[in-house]
Amino acid sequence: MVRSRVELFEEIRVDHRREGLSIRELAARHKVHRRTVRAALASPVPPARKEYSPRGRPAVDPFRDVIDAWLVADAAAPVKQRHTARRVWQRLVAEHGADVSEVSVSRYVAVRRRELGLDKVEVFVPQAHDPGAEAEVDFGEFHVLLAGADVKVWMFAMRLSASGKAFHYGFANQASEAFLEGHVRALAYFGGVPARVRYDNLKPAVVRILKGRDREENDRFTALRSHYGFDSFFCIPGKEGAHEKGGIEGEIGRFRRRHLTPVPQVASMGALNDLIAAGDDADDDRVITGHHACVGVEFAAEAQALLPLPGEGFDPATILSAKVDSRSRVCVRQAYYSVPVRYVARRLTVRLGATSVEVCDGAQTVATHERATAKYVDVLDLDHYLEILARKPGALPGASALEQAKKAGVFTLAHQAYWDAARAKRGDGPGTRDLIEILLAQRTLPAAALEAAMRTAVDTGVIEAACVIIDARRGAEPPVAPVIDLGAVARYDRPAPTLDGYDTLLTGSDR
Repeated sequence: MVRSRVELFEEIRVDHRREGLSIRELAARHKVHRRTVRAALASPVPPARKEYSPRGRPAVDPFRDVIDAWLVADAAAPVKQRHTARRVWQRLVAEHGADVSEVSVSRYVAVRRRELGLDKVEVFVPQAHDPGAEAEVDFGEFHVLLAGADVKVWMFAMRLSASGKAFHYGFANQASEAFLEGHVRALAYFGGVPARVRYDNLKPAVVRILKGRDREENDRFTALRSHYGFDSFFCIPGKEGAHEKGGIEGEIGRFRRRHLTPVPQVASMGALNDLIAAGDDADDDRVITGHHACVGVEFAAEAQALLPLPGEGFDPATILSAKVDSRSRVCVRQAYYSVPVRYVARRLTVRLGATSVEVCDGAQTVATHERATAKYVDVLDLDHYLEILARKPGALPGASALEQAKKAGVFTLAHQAYWDAARAKRGDGPGTRDLIEILLAQRTLPAAALEAAMRTAVDTGVIEAACVIIDARRGAEPPVAPVIDLGAVARYDRPAPTLDGYDTLLTGSDR
């Protein structure tokens, strides 16, 4: 067994004390130099080893300038793509034909990093957070399989610094509307408002970075902050300021690994956010390192220290104005949304939210769509084009709105079967007009009743639109048997008629 120097010194001192051995005898017994014996007898603690200045490295010296240049250039490179000592040795051998050992290169690199100041590690000061005093906000990205397509989603996250309770929500982008709506949802989820919120320099919040901590803020963000009554704190720009909101930086990565790995497969953004909400609830049972209780328990205590929510809500939507083009669409953030054809060439008001687009004519909402997740796409409602299709039935088969209605399940197999039967019996034009008349009737009649009536029409061969609509009305309003109060009509009772009088006449005629 290998002895430590302290153990060796102890054994030498014990032998000298018990047996009175000389220095020469102790050196021979323990197989050490006499200097070591004298040092052990002088002190039970071995002296510190002397540090020797490194000797020259003849094999490395011809490449000192090359290695130094690589190490200095690494200061501006991404952390994960900087040279390791092994990579330096590999490049010397491959690119410069160096005949040098990896160990020699490693020792030189370690020394030069210290001499060049490249091994400095920033020191952080631990912080204590009072309940309700502060929260942190940031966006993180992840991927989902949305209806079978790989889509990048942005996750808004707000984390209370004291308890570690966090709120997450997925958006198709990180635009101003998503940033503001994320705050509205998060504060409603917490049931209160922290006194201060930390941010990096997100564009939805900061228009321009000024000197020091001063920022020129976005007007909508200022309105949000004023509405809820919290203060804002902005971190130092760039990577140097990431540690100033390290809680939320680590939270986004932790949540992504814990609840969004493997890649979620969802049918809609609503289903995705249901999955994220379940993850938030599950995290209530998590105990953060250094805390004495789970997140849910600590949040219950911190919730009492939050500022109260204002009496009325904050509208995070952006109000825009858009002109309806000749295809009955408005263009909003490089995506196109349909409106009823009667508004062509008119200018309408658009309420742009993070997840929806609402088009208004004054106080009346004329169209509502789910916000598009990509640019240069059409989001169309077949109902908006029915009036023009009634005059141009030939445009229906190739209409983009029809294709989207089929994908959304609005135009069902019952519609298609009726359309095929109507065109086969009445011709393309009249058959298509019958279908459009039924689609127009869906504005006032239940879709299920019309689908049932169309299936009946196909089975019976009575396919005229008027007959289908009448049948649908009957199906939508089942007949109710009248309730008659027999006591109230008792006065109208009369005896049943008899034929006695006629029998008398017949008897007289026989005479």
